[in-house]
Amino acid sequence: MEIIIGSKNPTKIKAVQEIFPNYTVHSLNVPSDVAAQPFSDEEIRQGAINRAVHSMESSPNVIGIGLEGGVMYVENQLFLCNWGALATRDGEIFTSSGARVVLPEEIDFDLKTGMELGDVMDVYAKKQEVRKKEGAIGIFTNELVSRQEMFAHVVKLLKGQWEYWSER
Repeated sequence: MEIIIGSKNPTKIKAVQEIFPNYTVHSLNVPSDVAAQPFSDEEIRQGAINRAVHSMESSPNVIGIGLEGGVMYVENQLFLCNWGALATRDGEIFTSSGARVVLPEEIDFDLKTGMELGDVMDVYAKKQEVRKKEGAIGIFTNELVSRQEMFAHVVKLLKGQWEYWSER
């Protein structure tokens, strides 16, 4: 069976390949149909679902996976968060969420001006393409958790749900 992940981001692709080593994994740029910088759990989850469904619909006999990162407020603090979705031809959609870490206030300010987190992180960390490497999670966990690891955890949750319910 084949899997199509709705992203060309190498950290997301590698996360899916790591958790599904016996599957052929293809990547495809598909829209999330949400804001470029999602600001709530609901919006981030919907973006992941949309990417998974678009991926699944792009080719017959494939599983679609969507991974979406974003931010959300808990009380007055801004948190980094992520969601994943797995869509099957049977119409099943599985979702899961992963790690959350507090973001500094200056990041909150820049995001409110309309910047995307990836662009903000490049400036903040004085690096290029943070979103395609360690990600904000890698920066703010002192590289103890990478973006790929964070998404691999979400993909593992998706795979486990899919396998459990497929066996019933």
